[in-house]
Amino acid sequence: MDDRGCPSGLEIAEPISNAADPRAFVKTQADGGYSLELLVRGAKCAGCLGRIEGAVRSIEGIEVSRLNLSNGRFTAEWHKKDLEPRQIVQNIVDLGYGAMPFQSQTADAQKDKDARELLLAMTVAGVASMFVMMFSEPIWIANKYGEMGTGTRTLFHWLSALIALPAGAYSGRPFFKSAWAALSKGHANMDVPISLAIILTAFLSLYATANRGQHAFFDAIVMLEFFLLIGRYLDHKLRQRSRIAAQELLALQAVTAQRLNADGTTTSVAVGNIETGDTLIILPGDRFPVDGIVLDGTTQGDFSMITGETAPVLIGEGFEVRAGVLNISGRVTYKATKRSDDSFLSEIARLIEAGEQSKSKYVRLADKAASAYVPVVHGAALITFVGWLLVGAGFEKAIWNACSVLIITCPCALGLAVPAVQVVASGRLFKSGILVKAGDALERLANVTNVVFDKTGVLTLGQPHLVNQSEISPSDLANAALLARASRHPLARAIARLAGPGKSVKSANEVPGFGIEGEIEGKKARMGRAEWVGAKIDEQSETELWFKLGDENPICFKFEDTLRKDTPKTIKALKDMGFEVEILSGDRKAAVEKAAIEAGIENYRAELSPFDKAARLDELKAQGKNALMVGDGLNDAPSLAKAYVSIAPAAAADASQSASDLVFQGDELGAVLEAIKVGKLAKARVLENFYFSAAYNLITVPIAILGHITPQFAAIAMSTSSIIVSLNALRLYKAKK
Repeated sequence: MDDRGCPSGLEIAEPISNAADPRAFVKTQADGGYSLELLVRGAKCAGCLGRIEGAVRSIEGIEVSRLNLSNGRFTAEWHKKDLEPRQIVQNIVDLGYGAMPFQSQTADAQKDKDARELLLAMTVAGVASMFVMMFSEPIWIANKYGEMGTGTRTLFHWLSALIALPAGAYSGRPFFKSAWAALSKGHANMDVPISLAIILTAFLSLYATANRGQHAFFDAIVMLEFFLLIGRYLDHKLRQRSRIAAQELLALQAVTAQRLNADGTTTSVAVGNIETGDTLIILPGDRFPVDGIVLDGTTQGDFSMITGETAPVLIGEGFEVRAGVLNISGRVTYKATKRSDDSFLSEIARLIEAGEQSKSKYVRLADKAASAYVPVVHGAALITFVGWLLVGAGFEKAIWNACSVLIITCPCALGLAVPAVQVVASGRLFKSGILVKAGDALERLANVTNVVFDKTGVLTLGQPHLVNQSEISPSDLANAALLARASRHPLARAIARLAGPGKSVKSANEVPGFGIEGEIEGKKARMGRAEWVGAKIDEQSETELWFKLGDENPICFKFEDTLRKDTPKTIKALKDMGFEVEILSGDRKAAVEKAAIEAGIENYRAELSPFDKAARLDELKAQGKNALMVGDGLNDAPSLAKAYVSIAPAAAADASQSASDLVFQGDELGAVLEAIKVGKLAKARVLENFYFSAAYNLITVPIAILGHITPQFAAIAMSTSSIIVSLNALRLYKAKK
């Protein structure tokens, strides 16, 4: 870094504006390029995303311009040395959005604050609507039957104003702030006509009340805000991606490590302070904090987070280990070959974030339909106002008619079209044991063309199952369990589960790479590899565990991971629906082939790394195919984040659940089928809502322009359209078998 806080080699021009200076937060990449991460505030839809990315991409030298709507993180990358980072911030600010250096805690706090503000504003508008209606309904009835005097009507109008104006001012802040930010930068968004309708209605109603007029429409103000805020809040909550997937993944990294010094002493260091070349000591039960090469010692490692394979891997001198691998049995010394920021876990975390960002570019139907809303509504209102003036109507009638057009076209039904369906569909799936975590997952489910499964824990139950129990006596099982309860080996734990709770051998000694030994009733007992316990076989299977007590013959415990009971049925149903099905697994080829044959899947790939799986999904995407990924292991987290849409079982690793769009409970794979079916039904309901919204506007807008709809009736019509959209969404429940 130079004396100005810039990475060395980065040439900075003179400041170009008063935008915040982000130079201290520019990072130098391994290839000599530069990157900057910002927290962007105020971006709410695909339109915002496109404007921001386009504005930064227009800067000469910018190679990557990417915004993640879920957490507000914006990433820019470039190689041009004289590029001014402040220009990036300036271009974003010029669009009316806030920008500051990205910190995950700040992003989380901002998202939580937005949700709280929307909920509070919605509550205030809803309560105010109920109170205002107590005064509005008597006026409506009296206007029809002529049973209320002018003084009483005016008093009721003032009482309505006393409630509606402060409540409307408070609840309208999300619209007012957004509209002002857009207008101050010389462009308009959907909140501009909404704000204009609210403000015009408030001023015209005050004017009418002050002049003892017959009509005032304070109820329309809070009703408009209430229905709009319902849609905005639901959309905010439903499409808010889980922002902790990468954090949970990195939490698997050890917090500290034991560094071996040159004089033979050890020092406890934070993982972030480990440098390439440091010598580290890893004890049994610890995870390897960074990538490295084993210098001394032998142990077994749990690589299930990398390969999905539950069988331990023998680790010895010269073995390359990855960050996050669990050391099962022995003490080893190894040399760090990467820092924590460049480790295997960090690479997976970056893949997860990249997958989330690519998914945030999914353009919703609602955003597309709303893109033409602002110019059309403004144009219709202006035509109405000018037209009525030209035909000789007074200013008051012209402005009331224009206001009615603004109110009746407020996109309540359009705003609820997607969230209402998502809420109902999510409720139906929840009752089926499926949790929807991403608001747009249902839309993406409707467009799936390929279904990709991991093997272990997805097609299978993910737990080793003893297949030769009939060959093992109860006494042999009980004795073996005494040793098994003292071991961390996955197959030993399976024996312990089968035998149930009980005692363990206190003096047990685990021999790295071979097994565990101890003494049972004065006899030497061993459990582990065949040759170690004295069994004579041609080849040792990784799914076998041998036990020998004293001079008795060795006993073989054979295991396999069985398919879920409905796996073949589910795969057949998916094929019948026209989906292409395949397996991507890190397991050995023989195990994957066996599971594929039993499940009825012809296309499968084995011994894949997490990056191989992600590359296959990229390959499918390049072919124009939309892949649904179903995975459970930590090694599946990047693929789940990168897939077009993803599902994980409830037993999956926390980071994999966070990276997925849906999570299903139970042991049946049929949840995948149910999710796809509901996704298709949800898309149909959304389209129906859009068609209704379009028809509603085609019918009501001309009537409002012709002056046959008052603001009062416009508010009622707008509310009715929202109710119809919600009722149509409820039809999803009737579609359930």
